[in-house]
Amino acid sequence: MSLNDSALKTADLYDIHEEKLQICNPGFRHYGGYHAFHGAIATLKCFEDNSLVRDQLDQPGQGRVLVVDAGGSLRCAMLGDLLAQKGVDNGWAGVLMFGCIRDAVEIGEMPLGVMALATNPRKSVKKGVGDVGGEVNFSGVTFKPGEWLYADEDGIVVLAEPAT
Repeated sequence: MSLNDSALKTADLYDIHEEKLQICNPGFRHYGGYHAFHGAIATLKCFEDNSLVRDQLDQPGQGRVLVVDAGGSLRCAMLGDLLAQKGVDNGWAGVLMFGCIRDAVEIGEMPLGVMALATNPRKSVKKGVGDVGGEVNFSGVTFKPGEWLYADEDGIVVLAEPAT
């Protein structure tokens, strides 16, 4: 979902909920067609193997944001245009990738929020290794399934409950 409500800007959320939110350290770039997005968090931890990314994006997104702890690896892409399109088709609001993506131009034209560390043309391996649904920690934040992620041009914040 696109974030068009000015009351939901990350800077405003910080001002209102300073004591209740977590702020992701800078370093992520916007790659999706939506530079502002939000949704309940779904988590995944996998390293240089995007099999479970595909599996998750094949599921109904219900406006959620898939948060992927890819270990910060810059050696391969964990999301490309085909998987991003699955996210669009299945109703995901966005993907936060602690790693790389590829097919940046095509992803940039999709109605999906995508933030990642960088791009890399190399694809990942496909071994089906990783963990789905647990807490993941990176960039100064503990991401828990069901909490809410808000992202825009100012950054990424996480709240335990949806912002009002």
